Amino acid sequence: MPRNISFALTTEQFKSRTKTVTRRLGWWEDKKRRRIIRAGDLLMGCEKCQGIEKGGLVRLGLIQVVDVRRERLDAMMVHNYAMRECELEGFQK
Repeated sequence: MPRNISFALTTEQFKSRTKTVTRRLGWWEDKKRRRIIRAGDLLMGCEKCQGIEKGGLVRLGLIQVVDVRRERLDAMMVHNYAMRECELEGFQK
């Protein structure tokens, strides 16, 4: 079964397929610094993952990871692509 990933703040964007990018802290590697997510991995998008009673998980659909990389968030401002990235994450201007 694929690992769950929550889209509580962007559920509608996920459903309408306007969200194509997500940034997550702590998904890159585990405490032993082993990479835990790779391009090609499958994830199950969910409405909310934590604090859900048994049987209450709302699945939105499968996601295939295309790219995994670390990126400094201030690079978006320096290189002037922050607004486009926000749109790709499902947030409006």
